[in-house]
Amino acid sequence: MLDITVENYKRVDMLTVSGRIDGSNAGELEAAFGGLTEDGRYQIVAELGGVDYMSSAGLRALVATMRECKKHRGDLRIANPSERITEVLELAGLDSIFQIYEDPAAAVGSF
Repeated sequence: MLDITVENYKRVDMLTVSGRIDGSNAGELEAAFGGLTEDGRYQIVAELGGVDYMSSAGLRALVATMRECKKHRGDLRIANPSERITEVLELAGLDSIFQIYEDPAAAVGSF
């Protein structure tokens, strides 16, 4: 099961995601990101400490959101990825395009 909570700060929004992200529910993640970008919020942190699995559909949602944010001078940054998600990002070669922070507060403060 996928659980997503959104915290809105003055300049940044943080999505805390936990569970498995796969083809059956990646749309929920896309919708959560889309809700922010549609509201003109382009500085987003994805806190992934509770995610134990992410398929290519989940990775696509992250990349698509980052592209949308960068179009508007924002960014999507990743905080506290679990060991498994760190591996997935590295295997997909995405660890070099995302700014990744161990600490969510550091990720929020980086904007």
